[in-house]
Amino acid sequence: MTLTVLRIGPACTIQDQGRIGYLDQGLSRSGAADILALHEGAALLDQSPELAALEMAGMGGEFEATQSTYFALTGAPMQASIDGSPVPWNASHQIEAGQRLVIGAALRGSYGYLHLGGGIDVPEFLGSRSTHLTAKIGRVVQQDDMLNSPKGAGRAGWKLRPKDRFSGGLLHVVASFQTSLFDQSTLDRFAATSFTRGARANRMGMQLESHGPGFAAKGQLNILSEIITPGDIQMTGTGNPFILLPECQTTGGYPRIATVLPCDIPRAAQTPAGAEIRFEFVTLEEAATLQARHSADLIRLNSQIEPLVRNPHDIPDLLSYQLIDGMISATD
Repeated sequence: MTLTVLRIGPACTIQDQGRIGYLDQGLSRSGAADILALHEGAALLDQSPELAALEMAGMGGEFEATQSTYFALTGAPMQASIDGSPVPWNASHQIEAGQRLVIGAALRGSYGYLHLGGGIDVPEFLGSRSTHLTAKIGRVVQQDDMLNSPKGAGRAGWKLRPKDRFSGGLLHVVASFQTSLFDQSTLDRFAATSFTRGARANRMGMQLESHGPGFAAKGQLNILSEIITPGDIQMTGTGNPFILLPECQTTGGYPRIATVLPCDIPRAAQTPAGAEIRFEFVTLEEAATLQARHSADLIRLNSQIEPLVRNPHDIPDLLSYQLIDGMISATD
């Protein structure tokens, strides 16, 4: 046993990088909405990014340790403390048996992540530990659940400085199979429009809103259902775009005006309600370059972590530490 869940937000689930290869059987990938956060947690704890973590949608919870445990916090920043003493986000820490970790609401962004040393051990299904609520695989984490991990795995005392992706911004897109159904003036207006994330959002997708008329394709009502993937931008009958996310359906008949690059999906998923989003069309060659740069950045994460320097005011047992070691001399 590692952490006991004393209280928990309403939409917290266990996620890893998801299930690949089941679209033809009607099962979408699921997995973390912000996969970059999984890589960040892995770098902080010196472990594999394939391990499962707790994804917290907007709100964390309270947890009590049953054994000494290493953990890390990444993704959307949330207030966090151990026994009332604040602990920094984007860092790895150690919690002792009997201590309580409290994680509050998101300060920016949408999804925060709690990583345990060695990952969170839940049963695998089709090669993944990810919860997929729409497919009824797993369930939300509840009070009195146990978050189990191997004893002694991980490390503490490290931090990183992630790029800001928690306030919306520019998303790079490529043309989809149905982009040609939109006339050029509509595509130009789409690329020139500033959207805001609406209130309708979950792990299936997020609605965008804008001023002015909606966006419609030619022959929109006659489109047959086709395979769709996370990142596709569907235009509903009202002309509002929806960015599809990890638990999206696998087929759909709404026209897709474009597809968000995988490297930009974390920014899309982390956009809070009311924040601004803009789109920029890129060629397939440009998309490949951006995606390759993103993959290289993931590899470099391990070299970007730094020692976590703690504020003495936040160390309740400061006097128990040996602060001076070795011999010193006033003259040598």
